[in-house]
Amino acid sequence: MSGSSKDTLKPRLLQLNCHFTWNIFLHDKDPDELEISLYDQLMFLVTKNKYMVYNLLAYVMHLRRDYKKAIANLEKAEEMIKENNGADQNYLVTYGNYAWVYYYMKQYEDSQKYVDKVEQIYKELQDRQDIAEIYGEKGWSLVTFCGQYYDEAEQCFQKALELDPEDPEWITGYATVVYRLEDFPGRRCAASEFKSLELLKNAVEKNPIDPVVKALLALKLQDLNRTGEGKRYIAEALDQAPNYPYLLRYVAKFYRRAEMVDEALRVLKTAVGLTPTSGFLHHQIGLCYRKKYFLYKRQFGNRNVPNRQQRTQLHDLIQNTISHFEKTLEYKKTFTYAYVDLARMYCEAKEYKKADDTYKTILAFSNLMEDDMQQIYYNYGCFMEYYKKSESEAIYYYKKSLEITLATQERDSSEMSLRRISAEKLRENIQDPEGYALLGFVHKANDKRNEAIDCYEKALKYDPCNNEYVTELCELKLMI
Repeated sequence: MSGSSKDTLKPRLLQLNCHFTWNIFLHDKDPDELEISLYDQLMFLVTKNKYMVYNLLAYVMHLRRDYKKAIANLEKAEEMIKENNGADQNYLVTYGNYAWVYYYMKQYEDSQKYVDKVEQIYKELQDRQDIAEIYGEKGWSLVTFCGQYYDEAEQCFQKALELDPEDPEWITGYATVVYRLEDFPGRRCAASEFKSLELLKNAVEKNPIDPVVKALLALKLQDLNRTGEGKRYIAEALDQAPNYPYLLRYVAKFYRRAEMVDEALRVLKTAVGLTPTSGFLHHQIGLCYRKKYFLYKRQFGNRNVPNRQQRTQLHDLIQNTISHFEKTLEYKKTFTYAYVDLARMYCEAKEYKKADDTYKTILAFSNLMEDDMQQIYYNYGCFMEYYKKSESEAIYYYKKSLEITLATQERDSSEMSLRRISAEKLRENIQDPEGYALLGFVHKANDKRNEAIDCYEKALKYDPCNNEYVTELCELKLMI
């Protein structure tokens, strides 16, 4: 192919609707965990749309620059479509991916051949651009990666359902992403506002061969204090796929939340036996041991002192928890929640240097999501206040958490901590300027400007030369 022909090929590639033009990035997901999850789907899921899994695997292989494996997965995708008597439009994403992979392999004639195939299918479809199969496949790919893409995935499934309202895969996909969004940091809603319950019920009815959607329905029922109903769907899901690790993680979550911790551990140990390098599963096992630890510790309260045997049991539970959290980070190095969980358990073990180092490690990460930052700042603030006994450092991190506007539990807790510290200062000295300034900061963060101005004016009354208070007050007055 001549240089000019190659130049005209690239714009045609950019017009294709496939993984290479959907702006999905590997840094948003641990590649090893994603690959394991996709192979699990191929092994355990019963669906006519496994070709979508092969397409996504091909894209992941491209991101790793393993083009030979990328082509092999696209060949599998094509075989699956043929086996299931797929319509022409089922091939569009696969052929688009082929075109891009061959382009990166510098096999431009092969690339152009697949661009031509895509364009021929569109001609046969009379250039119709709205294709349910494309919207649905894009939705599944986005929801498979991470929460950053959930909103776009929801829109894709909605569009797919407008075009094909009865397709069980799109019904299941839409119910799944709405379920996840309802529990997303900063997006949590009251039980009365749940949309996903009826969507999940419909998905179970329309797609009864999918065990995962049954587990999600069970978890949603549990959110509504209907655990008994949920158990029935958990039992059905386990009957369908007793060895599917992705399902077992949801089953274990259901059991752990129902305080059936031993049952949760049994399920998770089965799952981790199948996928021993799953950081997610090790984290879930750690959470179970942590729950057992705190349940056991609660028995002693402030009065009863554990005997030697009981202290040994508490120690063993702490060490098991720490061990699995450490394994989590061995296999999933960017799992922010696991860093916080590990640091908190180091504190329980009185290993404060390790806890501090763990927080510093995660604070040094770049490109953290806002909800991750909120959680880290709040918990590090608690560490500074209660273990390092540094009130000033605690205030600094509580403030950083509160400045992030996402409506999360950590933001609420940071606000409560700042209000508590302010109240303690003013209780000890009604003329304490920092007490008023802290309260002013809370009001400002909540966009209550007049209340904030009042507090900073009181702070300046008792500390008239404080530049920070002067600056804050000027900024607030300019906002009004």
